[in-house]
Amino acid sequence: MHRLKVLVTDDEREMRRAVERALTPYTLRLPDVEQEIGFEVVQATSGEEALEKIAADVPDILLLDHKMGGMSGLDVLDELAGQDRDMITVMITAYASLETAVIATKRGAFDFIAKPFTPLELKETVRKATSHLISQREARRLTQEKRQVRFQFISVLAHELKAPLGAIEGYLSILSDRSMRQDPEKVDQMVQRSLIRCEGMRKLIYDLLDLTRIESGLKKRDLVQADVVEVAQAAIETHRAAAADRGITIELHGDGGANMTADRSELEIILNNLISNAIKYNRERGRVDVTVTTEDEQVLIRVSDTGIGMTPEECARLFQDFVRIKNNKTKNILGSGLGLSTVRKLANLYGGDATAASRPDEGNKLQFIDSWALNFA
Repeated sequence: MHRLKVLVTDDEREMRRAVERALTPYTLRLPDVEQEIGFEVVQATSGEEALEKIAADVPDILLLDHKMGGMSGLDVLDELAGQDRDMITVMITAYASLETAVIATKRGAFDFIAKPFTPLELKETVRKATSHLISQREARRLTQEKRQVRFQFISVLAHELKAPLGAIEGYLSILSDRSMRQDPEKVDQMVQRSLIRCEGMRKLIYDLLDLTRIESGLKKRDLVQADVVEVAQAAIETHRAAAADRGITIELHGDGGANMTADRSELEIILNNLISNAIKYNRERGRVDVTVTTEDEQVLIRVSDTGIGMTPEECARLFQDFVRIKNNKTKNILGSGLGLSTVRKLANLYGGDATAASRPDEGNKLQFIDSWALNFA
């Protein structure tokens, strides 16, 4: 059970004890909060004592009497004004009036309860205050989490762009030496390497755009009946030249009934990423097999290759943002680390998942499954 601390500040002893009797056994459950919430009640006899206790240990909820000997409740609110404390205040008064409620609210009070009140009225007021407090804390937590994710995202992005930019800058510095231009073969080599680095950065930018459109929900979707075999064939043709340069054979295996309701551009992103990876991480004169079948009213897309393979631990990390498997076999292979992450996010968009299976030096098998209910697993 999660307990919130309630500081009841009132110069009437019986009022403080009544609040303690009502709230000590009281528990509640709020929407989206898994834990049961209980209350620990501490007491202060004056505004001055309340400020001392708040300074020593900030309560979660402050129940503050308006009229007391010495400092009034409004005086306490004035002292607390401008202080960044994770606390919510409820004013208690025997002089209930709209004017007092407005003043208290302007000075930072969340709610207002008038004496005399019943235990049920007190519990309802505390329930509302607790709900508001928990919502505020959750909003702050999410905001901080988003800041952290944004920071990590920008840090990784800067890291991914630093290497190609540094390489291009190095080549340009060399080319700025006029004596180096006397060797056309070296010039062509450096220009070609710079172009490759630029293409890598362009791919990173395009992958980022795909990813952010999907995650933001801003990507316009056009759901139609799509022939998955036909989309796969088009994707293969897009990558056939790159495969031929390394002597890699690509074969499509599929039946004519593999149709599904989907956004064609999303299917293209999926197949292009799977096939591109199967080529990049393959061995020279290797093979890529793209299989599209229907089983139990599901469309299955499988891409397998004869590449370098992965360990089970590497497979487990494969679909995370900016993750690239880095070892001696992959150190010279360029990539954004976002392609398969995007594939999985698209799978999740359809209510399912994407999976991988592999062993070192035995190639990779990536699977993407669709059911007629647009459910990928």
